[in-house]
This record gives sequence, structure tokens and C-alpha cells, in this order.
Amino acid sequence: MSNNIENGKIVLASGNSGKLREIQAVLDQQRFQLIKQSELNVPDVPETGTTFVENAIIKARHAAQLTGLPALADDSGIEVDALQGAPGVYSARYAGEHGADEANNIKLLSEMKNVAEEDRGARFQCVIVYMRHAGDPMPLICEGIWEGKILYDLAGSNGFGYDPLFFVPTHGCSSAQLDPAEKNRISHRAQALQKLISKLN
Repeated sequence: MSNNIENGKIVLASGNSGKLREIQAVLDQQRFQLIKQSELNVPDVPETGTTFVENAIIKARHAAQLTGLPALADDSGIEVDALQGAPGVYSARYAGEHGADEANNIKLLSEMKNVAEEDRGARFQCVIVYMRHAGDPMPLICEGIWEGKILYDLAGSNGFGYDPLFFVPTHGCSSAQLDPAEKNRISHRAQALQKLISKLN
């Protein structure tokens, strides 16, 4: 079966408004139409995987199953070297409650307060999964990695999640200080989406 999208519609398997905004911005010029799963009354599914790939597949399959449409899912997070890769797949619920950005950032700052500058390396990881249907035996899986460091304090108001704490060496500022269009050109999510676009076209 081809990866080409016949009816132009894909359900976007995410309830995260920040992710939705960034994915739609990157895919805006493509020939397909993204439909948020909430518009089709698809509830969030428990993310029970232990890897980004597993969680993205769980979300994509769930949305495809309930809608009958091809589905696109993103699972992403931040890995901090000094914390042995944490929070990783638990990034969105690092402080306990899913999607509590402020609490997650406070916890990360606390965990990193005594870590030296040279040991503050980190990266954003993103896995995008595209499934043609719920039983797709060969989903498309695309990855993006964005290297940086953890700051000592919050900086910037753009973006979401850990963006105010993620220093981008190539630009000399936090991810939250980047212009949104620039972030959508260079981020982990942008990298994964560009790979997906090339595979779908």
C-alpha cells in the first residue's frame, strides 16, 4: 500500500495545544488536511510505552482506530545528561501531573541547581509516527534530535514545556526566546516532520 494520502485528511493524535500549533505550522503548506483528534471526539489514550516510539504508535493507532482515518502522532521530551536521560518519556508528567509546564520546569531547575555548566548538556527528542490505518504493519517513524543545555533560570515566553530552560547554542538564547518561525525551522519536531514530509511526497 502506498503512503500517499488519498483523501487528504489525517487525524492529529494529540491534545497538547503547543504541539498542535507547531505541527500545523510546519505542515501548513502540504496538500493534506490535519484534523485535531478532539474535533472528532477522540479522547487521549494512556501513554503506557517506555520509549518515545512506543508512545507515538499507541497514540496514532488509537486515533486511527476510532476515526478510520490515517493518523499522525508525536511523542517527545527532553533528556538531561546529568539526570541519566531523565525526564525522557516522562517529560510531560515529570512533576506528577500531565502537562503541568510550570511545575515540571521548577522540578528540573531544582534537580539541576548544583550541576556545573559543563555538565548541563541536554537534548530534545521527537518521534513522529504516521499510520495509514489502525492495523498498519509498517508505520512511518521519523526522529528529530535537538542538542542544547539546561539554563540556570527561565528565559523567554515563546513556546511551551521546557523551552524556557533549553539553551540553543547555535542561536545563543533559550528555545523560548526564539521567533516561533525559527523554532519551527530548526527544532527536534521540525526535523522529524521534514523527514516525514519527504517520505509522504
